[in-house]
Amino acid sequence: MKVMIDLCVIPLGVGVSVSEYVTACQRVLEEAGLEHQLHAYGTNIEGDWDEVMAAVKRCHEVVHEMGAPRVSSSMRLGTRTDREQTIEDKIRSVETKLSAS
Repeated sequence: MKVMIDLCVIPLGVGVSVSEYVTACQRVLEEAGLEHQLHAYGTNIEGDWDEVMAAVKRCHEVVHEMGAPRVSSSMRLGTRTDREQTIEDKIRSVETKLSAS
């Protein structure tokens, strides 16, 4: 099953700046070969359910390996069976409607 998620990984106990941890998670997603799009407060990811969830798990593992004693993540996810849809399809749909107004 295909899934689209919005993931926010938050390392705890590492100070205020978390960009190095975000960078590490982005590398995990690249290595996994998943389509993803970074935004200001998380990352949109799309792909096969098991592959996406394995990457989320790997992000936690990597952040812990970097010294974060705790990791908290929030995730919103969606699936659909009526048709294939990508992150770019969803964005383009809204942009088309905006330009028509």
